[in-house]
Amino acid sequence: MSRWVFHVDLDEFLAAVEVRRRPDLAGRPVVVGGRGDPTERGVVATASYAARAFGVGSGMPLRVAVRKCPGAVFLPVDKPAYDEASAEVMAVLRALRWDGDPVDVQVLGWDEAFVGLAPGADTDADADTGAHAHGRDPQVFAARIRAEVLAATGLHCSVGIGDNTLQAKIATDFGKPRGTHRIGDDSWVAQMGHRSPRALWGIGAKTERRLAEVGVTTVSGLAGADPEVLDAVFGPSTGPWLRSLGRGRGATRVDPTPWVARAHGREETFQEDLDDDAEIAEAVRRLARRAAADIAADGRPATRVVIKVRNRSFATITRSRTLPAPSGEPEVLAEVAVGLLARVERDRPVRLLGVRLEMAAPEGGY
Repeated sequence: MSRWVFHVDLDEFLAAVEVRRRPDLAGRPVVVGGRGDPTERGVVATASYAARAFGVGSGMPLRVAVRKCPGAVFLPVDKPAYDEASAEVMAVLRALRWDGDPVDVQVLGWDEAFVGLAPGADTDADADTGAHAHGRDPQVFAARIRAEVLAATGLHCSVGIGDNTLQAKIATDFGKPRGTHRIGDDSWVAQMGHRSPRALWGIGAKTERRLAEVGVTTVSGLAGADPEVLDAVFGPSTGPWLRSLGRGRGATRVDPTPWVARAHGREETFQEDLDDDAEIAEAVRRLARRAAADIAADGRPATRVVIKVRNRSFATITRSRTLPAPSGEPEVLAEVAVGLLARVERDRPVRLLGVRLEMAAPEGGY
């Protein structure tokens, strides 16, 4: 029996939104990032597939991107446009019906979401074909998701199919771009067993290195790792979780509960490094006020203030303070943020500053 989970991931989302409103850009290398000026400091938010062919990737400095692809069209980040496009897509997904039954949608971000049948739908699967009773074929439904998103929004997406959220999320990358792929319990070892643990959703480079130090270099190796070894290296909570990832375990139901922010933050990369204490303090105040406006829109006060300071050599320092009482007053929060600068030992000019305000939990908790 399987409930099938679908992971929907919009292809080259930010670039695709820009092409949608400027069709003349179709097929051209498009890079979205910063203020759209590759001579300034800033990083690539998204590159179109045409730009990726030149080696341009997310997180890359714009100045590097223009060297790799001098013919690319560089555009500034337009958050309101992406918010609107994302909302359009999520509305399409929520309106889907699978053989008349409603689906749940779990939004993961601007450009991705899990989709699954809502509780109560008949999900008995045919053991021989993998298709569900009453003709529920996940491949057919995945194709329909892609078609309906494209028809309604003009945006392409890829869809991963799995027996759980982990498998569906990983499967999407195999189907990109504009495709569908399935990884299930029956194919997990064959498709994933020989791969590095880094291929698993939730495992990064640091964890991959620590696993290699204890002889775990493949997904199958992680699935069969000695629990005591994993617990000793990663702790009694993370160890079992990592082993479950290696076995392809994940949530089997999609959770439609709306995502609730725990914090709001603002940061700025300066075109010229700041080396004057007064300028740095004023920049922190400005960022704190903007973050305060964000938490005000959420209707919850801040309980903790965090600042981030990155210097010319890219060394990054964070400092934080828990407030004696929750506050939403912009000037109070700004002064706390500025006060944290006294705890930063600065011996080089500053290239980036950030302020994050962690908020009180909503009624009922997260």
